Amino acid sequence: MSRSIIHLNIADFAAAVEINLQPSFRGYPLIIAPTGAPMAVVHDMSEEAYKQGVRKGMPLARVRQFNKKIKILPPSFNRYELVMKDLLKESFTFSPLIESGKSDGHIFMDVTGSSRLFGPSVDIAFRLKKAFKKIFNLDPVWSVATNKLIAKVATRVVKPSGEYIVAPGDEKAFLAPLPLHLIPGLIKSDLTRFKEFNLFLICQARALTMEQLEIPCHNRASLIHDYIRGVDTAPVTASCKDFSSIYADHEFSEDTNSAALLKQALYFMVEKICKNLRDRKLAGAAAKIIISYSDGMQKSSKLKIIPPTYNDMNMFKKCSLLLDKAWTRRVRIRHMRLVCEKLSAPQSQADLFACNIKKNRQANLV
Repeated sequence: MSRSIIHLNIADFAAAVEINLQPSFRGYPLIIAPTGAPMAVVHDMSEEAYKQGVRKGMPLARVRQFNKKIKILPPSFNRYELVMKDLLKESFTFSPLIESGKSDGHIFMDVTGSSRLFGPSVDIAFRLKKAFKKIFNLDPVWSVATNKLIAKVATRVVKPSGEYIVAPGDEKAFLAPLPLHLIPGLIKSDLTRFKEFNLFLICQARALTMEQLEIPCHNRASLIHDYIRGVDTAPVTASCKDFSSIYADHEFSEDTNSAALLKQALYFMVEKICKNLRDRKLAGAAAKIIISYSDGMQKSSKLKIIPPTYNDMNMFKKCSLLLDKAWTRRVRIRHMRLVCEKLSAPQSQADLFACNIKKNRQANLV
């Protein structure tokens, strides 16, 4: 029985979220990039900016050379994570087998066993697209295929809008006329070697035997041999909660660099984490703080907590030092995240009267 894999891709996810918050940007070129870094690169951009030649990873200075008036917004990674969580909640209605990134707008779903409850996979994909548009005002591209590789290529073909259905058995025919760069998993060096051999299309590379493919691709030949034939046995890994760490977030109503407000927010996060630790009868042996500045830059720092603790005051003392270490800029802060890692059972105090208890038990036996 062939699998049914749905891939939902919200094109230009970060830009789409920001445009939802500020509709006045709709229809205009928009770039998401940290504005405070001298060597900043583009994190995401709207479709209008893409048409002007802007690409992800492009230096911001280069973008400003051909469009000085283009609108630039600093990224808000925590906001994108929250939106992704809401999208996943809606998706879990149809299948527990869902795989996604933290804040990239990509969702893979294995709905092979869901057809009896919700109908064909195509219907499920259409219902999700409709729900995303109605609830979140986000319009995803979607595809249905027999594996993740084919599904992802299909959404790349129709991006920025549309849908594609690759029926079982049509994988090779679907891939044949497409350019090699659409295949996920092919790295830059692979594409460069193919170009040196004047191989640009998947059908051209597929004509090579395994021995011939080893000449440009070396030890990656067997992997690429499967990729260009649409073979992908990787399962959709079900998202599960990470129990190895606990985190708490705080977003300021107004960007601030007030030490008193930062310490106050830190204490609230410590209280929340320590309560969680006590409820689970655990202690934290390491802490990490991530500071997001108003210009999109992030700074993080971590330290060990010796001995591991779940006590509010002990944790706050350590985390106050951590905040001072991570807070290195004068730019106002928009968001903070505190992460408690290396969770373990708390140390218990040894019994001071263990010997006497043992003697009493022996006496009772007599």
